[in-house]
Amino acid sequence: MTQSPVELVIFDCDGVLVDSEEICVKVDAVITADLGCMFTEAEIIERFVGSSTEVYTAAVEERLGRRLEKDWQQQYEHLYGAAFEAELTAVDGIAEVLNRLTTAFCVASNGDHVGIRRSLELVDLIDHFEERIFSAADVRRGKPAPDLFLHAARSMGVEPGRCAVIEDSAYGVQAARAAGMRAFGYCGGLTPASRLEGLGTVVFDDMRDLPKLLATATR
Repeated sequence: MTQSPVELVIFDCDGVLVDSEEICVKVDAVITADLGCMFTEAEIIERFVGSSTEVYTAAVEERLGRRLEKDWQQQYEHLYGAAFEAELTAVDGIAEVLNRLTTAFCVASNGDHVGIRRSLELVDLIDHFEERIFSAADVRRGKPAPDLFLHAARSMGVEPGRCAVIEDSAYGVQAARAAGMRAFGYCGGLTPASRLEGLGTVVFDDMRDLPKLLATATR
């Protein structure tokens, strides 16, 4: 069966472009402890990596047994900012991949626009993505819903079936599958391969392999 070529590569940001997940997990542990509903780092990795703000908030509220204020996370933003300034780096090999790719690409993240841009600027990747940054703030539902990836594809003028999504979380690959896109699960970070595997998903652990995998992608 002849396969449609990949015309758009949609990158997640955290854990795919920037090596931020371990930093975020440590900060999340501090935040949940401060709120009085501590989650262990193992719990955070399993339940929150790649999730939307809504998923995160709901889990915290459930453990607390009460509702949080709408903008409760704002008081902790400085913790992420300071940690990123001190420790954030690009995912190993991603700069080389972006320089080699001849297919159009963009970024679609559950983070907000300010945070996405800040992260890309800190690791000197922002020039690759100007005007091609999509956030969960742009749609009604973030990942694991398909809305964000469909919005990115529509904005870039590419049919979902001709898109490939690069993700590092179970929520992300779930969203890609729901959008009818080819999923590539990067297991070189915190999420084990077993949580990324599934129908229509290629799992890999070295970002430098991505161009070759995209060239041979099947649906």
